[in-house]
Amino acid sequence: MRAVIQRVTEASVTVAGQVVGAIGPGLLILLGVNQTDTLDDVALLAEKIAHLRIFSDEEGKFNLSLLDTGGAALVVSQFTLYADTRKGRRPSFTAAARPEIAAPLVDTFTTALRTYGIPVATGVFGAMMQVALVNDGPVTIVMDSAELRLPRRAK
Repeated sequence: MRAVIQRVTEASVTVAGQVVGAIGPGLLILLGVNQTDTLDDVALLAEKIAHLRIFSDEEGKFNLSLLDTGGAALVVSQFTLYADTRKGRRPSFTAAARPEIAAPLVDTFTTALRTYGIPVATGVFGAMMQVALVNDGPVTIVMDSAELRLPRRAK
């Protein structure tokens, strides 16, 4: 499971001219599901993101998490995060999970964030969406559950 996490002052997602999800300060999470992802990946990523300290404290240091700030999350499914561009000019998306696998895992991810007490808004799975955001910082982090399981590099 792969996430592009953006700290925002506000973000929204529109489908067919209607805003379907919007938040104030918090995190916009673009979420891609790999065909090998499981509920363990969901739990790992949700826990890591909920506690990720990327908000500034009174000294300007990244010491606060979404839980500390009381911010919200806007979760937007995005299979294109698994684009393979190694061959040719048209990306391949074969690593992305099929919709019947991905949709329930995205729903489970949003539920997992809510269990931490985080208000969560969402896009519409499989829809053509327009995402608007004001990136705060800017702070943008890419996180992958497969990489989180790897041992840390030795110093």
